[in-house]
Amino acid sequence: MKRLQPLFLGAFLALATGIAQAQATPPARNANPHNTPSTPGATAQVLPDFADLVDKYGPAVVNINTETRMPRQQAIPGLSEDDPFYEFFKRFMPPEQRQQQPGKGDKAPKGPLRPFGLGSGFIVSSDGYIVTNAHVVENADEVKVRLTDKRELKAKVIGVDLRSDVAVVKVDATNLPTVKIGDSSKLRTGEWVIAIGSPYGFANSVTAGIVSATSRDNLSTDPNMDAVPFIQTDVAVNPGNSGGPLLNMHGEVVGINSQIFSRTGAFAGISFAIPIDYAYGVAEQLMKTGHVTRGRIGVGITNVTRDLADSLGLPKPQGAAVLNVEDGSPAAKAGLEPGDVILKIDGHAVDGSSDLSRTIRGLKPGTNVHLTVFHNGKTRDATMKVGEFKDTDETKESSSQPSTPQAAKPGKLGLAVSDIPADQKKALKLPGGVAVEAVEGAAQNAGIQPGDVILRVNNTDIANVKAFNDAIAKLDPKKPVALLVRNEQGTRFAIIRSENE
Repeated sequence: MKRLQPLFLGAFLALATGIAQAQATPPARNANPHNTPSTPGATAQVLPDFADLVDKYGPAVVNINTETRMPRQQAIPGLSEDDPFYEFFKRFMPPEQRQQQPGKGDKAPKGPLRPFGLGSGFIVSSDGYIVTNAHVVENADEVKVRLTDKRELKAKVIGVDLRSDVAVVKVDATNLPTVKIGDSSKLRTGEWVIAIGSPYGFANSVTAGIVSATSRDNLSTDPNMDAVPFIQTDVAVNPGNSGGPLLNMHGEVVGINSQIFSRTGAFAGISFAIPIDYAYGVAEQLMKTGHVTRGRIGVGITNVTRDLADSLGLPKPQGAAVLNVEDGSPAAKAGLEPGDVILKIDGHAVDGSSDLSRTIRGLKPGTNVHLTVFHNGKTRDATMKVGEFKDTDETKESSSQPSTPQAAKPGKLGLAVSDIPADQKKALKLPGGVAVEAVEGAAQNAGIQPGDVILRVNNTDIANVKAFNDAIAKLDPKKPVALLVRNEQGTRFAIIRSENE
């Protein structure tokens, strides 16, 4: 017991001293014990307070409900479900006739409006223009907008652009609160952002997180979608958040919450937003004309890999490699050829095929554009007038391939090739090339098949078998080889390595 007395007394004195100090010094405002730095001399970090942002800009975020008239079955011929005698006669019908489908060629009757979907949006003008996702209002027969002041207004769809997943609707109202449009190009990975929307119909829900990455391309396998450079965040986004704003700590809209990565359909820690720099340009066109105009130059392109860059003699993987050029297109008139690499557009470096596609489509048709092109080992300039992109436009290539004889022994690189008759070259609009007769080894592993046409070896255009053999003989066995190959699926680069490597 004696040993416990000094310890007890010391603890009592320490407790009394601590209480006295606490009473003498008031606690700091916004103090957070969890934010105390573990490193001596470090500055304490205080988590951001989103309340002021929500108070100021939350009223400009709306809940969007859509309804549609779904075709319905007509269980009783001559009577609709709205007829007062419908239920009376239904009781006396045999069960097998109650679910009778309309016959072939019959026009299914339209039913009453039924709930179709829900989403979010944000007001960009005080007179009622609202930006949202295209997939929120697409195919809706009626759109209703609910404001934070409990008003519910019918909205008119001004325009829907499926390629960007951006849409604009309008309500008949004035003096509405609006958001502030920001600059998504200034977003930094790790920056705090918040989302406001209506997940599962819970209007004006606020979630927060950070920017996980920027410029996430090729998220959709839909060929109708533009190469949108999505913002990736860890902000909780769920069904119903679509179309709502992503805001930075200045209260500026930097994106439109659009997609989530999930195996269950619910939030799994990864969400994506359309950058406002891209989306608002589309929205402005929809507000002015109801549709979107895009530019085009008529080329098929792909990314430049490290192996492709080494094969072509580029110092680093950069730009967009040209796979094909449409006849009569702006690119064809400017002299671009398959195998060229577009390095810059109007002096700005091209960061891959998606970057080039976005930039060209964002230009107004008729605009003069200046390209820096890597051609046959040298850079050159090309100037062209941008054409207009239409939804029906696509790069046209012949699906027929030259007939080639069977049985040939593959040589260097595992390829056996033959000349293409002049009449077939003309019919297929081939500038040159040789036909693959047989393939093995590294060439086969690269996906080259008999019947393919080889148009170029690295930076050398191939006119015939002699040109092919001469180009192959000059190859450095320590470097990869880039073959420009055309088949019925299109044109692509195939990277293979020499048999001596």
